[in-house]
Amino acid sequence: MTESAVDSATVQRSRSQEILSRWGQTEGSFARCDVPVAWARARGTTVVDVDGNQYLDWTSGVLVANVGHAHPRLVAAVSDALDDLLNCYDFATERRVLAGEALLAHLPDHLNRCAFFTTGSETVEACLRLMKRRSGAFEIVGFHGGFHGRTPGVASVGGLAAMKRGFGPIMPGVIRAPFPNPYRSPVDSGPDGLIEYCIDRLEDEVRASSTGSLAGLIVEPYLGTAGFIFPPDGYLTELQRWAREHDVLFAVDEVQSGYGRTGRMWAFEWEDLEPDLVAIGKGMGSGYPVSGLAARESVFSAVGPGELGSTFGGNPVGAAAVIEVLQIMDDEQLVDNARTVGGLMMDRLLELQDRSPYLGDVRGRGLVIGLEIVADKRTKEPSRDITVQLLNCAADNGLLAGAVGEHGNVIRVAPPLCITEDEAMDSTERFAVALDRLGR
Repeated sequence: MTESAVDSATVQRSRSQEILSRWGQTEGSFARCDVPVAWARARGTTVVDVDGNQYLDWTSGVLVANVGHAHPRLVAAVSDALDDLLNCYDFATERRVLAGEALLAHLPDHLNRCAFFTTGSETVEACLRLMKRRSGAFEIVGFHGGFHGRTPGVASVGGLAAMKRGFGPIMPGVIRAPFPNPYRSPVDSGPDGLIEYCIDRLEDEVRASSTGSLAGLIVEPYLGTAGFIFPPDGYLTELQRWAREHDVLFAVDEVQSGYGRTGRMWAFEWEDLEPDLVAIGKGMGSGYPVSGLAARESVFSAVGPGELGSTFGGNPVGAAAVIEVLQIMDDEQLVDNARTVGGLMMDRLLELQDRSPYLGDVRGRGLVIGLEIVADKRTKEPSRDITVQLLNCAADNGLLAGAVGEHGNVIRVAPPLCITEDEAMDSTERFAVALDRLGR
């Protein structure tokens, strides 16, 4: 879509407001809606709300619609599967076998077994259980700012207080260490010094807290919910080295970062890592709820039949989605597109950072970029208020985005991987207009 920017004075969302009001009277109040838009339909990179307003999409439905919203081939594949069979639990189907073969073909050779689930949380829970069973130990290392889901086990391992506060005791055996944030580094010695600091702190935390029962370590290649925080190059390599030296399993949570989002099929490929386990989700079904866990055969051999079962995991419809999404990504070269178009967007957004008093940091890789909004660039004070104003200005100008971060002040730039160069430049110009309006 390359329609002209929307005039904010003419934007009408009366139907959206009505639906949002009714929504508040039905579901619990846990949902956060940064802009008052109720979606009606979406195709490719375009979202249309219930009032008929059109938007370019920087959300991908929270990094899900990697092949684009409602890709016609994906819709057809899911529809065909629906005609045949909805669910069969643990019985074999050809689609399930084909899905497993397709997934493993897109993974490094050492990750030669997989399992299917439905959500990211379910997949990471299975990952934790498998690490404990394989090692015979129970302690898991996680990271400050980490987010792996909202179910009890993965929320315990994560490092965001909002996921735990008020919900009672967390899972025992969790050890948490700092994750490097170059924009808010506690040291002044550059990227190498920050890496050394964080590895030293990890060692300190394990030394102080471990009972001698370390099972494994799980890390996001970049912190997603905490604010699209990317560590310095080389940090993940040092983390893997640490895991090997301590003889613990090394797991990577690619639920958000995988499936081409960073410009490689898997984010861990940027540093040629060899994780023992990889949690996968979101883009895996590109709109259909499916997730997966890949690991070495030697790791999966620790569990027997039924011990990692999932009622809807590997169902025929989800399997059809897995197969078609991977085929679309290959045919349309979406991983390469993410790297190329993401680079163009990054260049333009860095230009905007130079001229804006509120755009404190621009960071990312491929088509996952975080824009940290601050009240003052010198103090780096986070500003949720300015962020919300900016999101609404952008929506009035035909651009949909959301915010993450512990202070809710980091705007997500994560469009579908099928975004064209023209759409990318159009969307960044819409954002530039919104930035300029803040100064008026």
